[in-house]
Amino acid sequence: MITFPPNWSSRRVALVHDWLTGMRGGERVLELLAAGFPQATIHTLLHCPSAISAGINAHSIETSWLQRLPGAARWYRYALPLLPLAARSLRPRDVDLVISCSHCVAKSVRPPPGARHVSYVFTPMRYAWTFFDEYFGPHPLKKAALAPLLAALRDWDRRAAERVDTFITLSRHVADRIRRFYGRDAKVVYPPVDTDYFTPDPAAEPGGFDLIVSALVPYKRLDLAVRAYNRLGRPLKIIGVGTETAALRRMAGPHIEFLGRRPDDVVRDHYRRCDCLIFPGEEDFGIVPLEANACGRPVIAFRRGGARETLTADVSGVFFDAQTDDALLAARETARAVRWDPAAIRRCAERFGQQRFIDEFARAIG
Repeated sequence: MITFPPNWSSRRVALVHDWLTGMRGGERVLELLAAGFPQATIHTLLHCPSAISAGINAHSIETSWLQRLPGAARWYRYALPLLPLAARSLRPRDVDLVISCSHCVAKSVRPPPGARHVSYVFTPMRYAWTFFDEYFGPHPLKKAALAPLLAALRDWDRRAAERVDTFITLSRHVADRIRRFYGRDAKVVYPPVDTDYFTPDPAAEPGGFDLIVSALVPYKRLDLAVRAYNRLGRPLKIIGVGTETAALRRMAGPHIEFLGRRPDDVVRDHYRRCDCLIFPGEEDFGIVPLEANACGRPVIAFRRGGARETLTADVSGVFFDAQTDDALLAARETARAVRWDPAAIRRCAERFGQQRFIDEFARAIG
């Protein structure tokens, strides 16, 4: 049972989120904040109700003009220059506090006069600041063509950050980016993991497979895992959807299974039955590895980003140090030799529970 601060239910708050097109880590944060501020209106560029939890959908949700464009849910990621323009149409009203949850443009929202703006930044805009090759490819002509656009986006992003009164972020790794890119300090509040829902099941039958739960987008580096498991010949199940689905399917051998989007109970069942979770990308934090840990399962992760702050080597997971097939396969071999203790793995995840997030977030926003 989560206890929210008593004054939250009466505060005049608006919540802002980039887009609501699936339930990933950022949406889990929003879902919990929405439960704590039941009266808040949620402002977002785009809303796909069928892909979003009932807890979020229960709120009043206001969208940008992107929502009215035909097929926007399919192509909005390719319309990067339009996103700042769409964000300008998000106008919270009659509130004292605006809380934005942002990895792209939500932090650019203009609060009403006198309102304070707190932004929980998952990362500065990835497209403009980091992961260029992962999103756009290494081709030098493409880099040259996109350079003016990305420079303009970085300039806009820096100016948008000036409208934030208080920055909060989800890891020391991202706090360093905020300091470098925006020249601002950020309080670190690790995001919530639902350790009451994601639990071990001693009766679960081992499935004899490894698992990925992820959006299928370039920076997640699922191509690395597919290539490695093509060589390994071991069953790998992949839960998730995204722009890279078709390309990854073409790469994959017959022992790699794509399950698409699955409800939480199915995801939990796969966590409980997998031998280990594979986490090949550099993540800002990484809620999925901790959900797997909460179910008592170890993680094999690239030793960069938030995973360094959440996983404990040889207790809750194994790291690899280079994004290569050989490094991932060597880590998988190391994991086979470890005598994993599901109870010890779960204790590592319990440090990141939902009540801890609410308590720390409440102190950060005052």
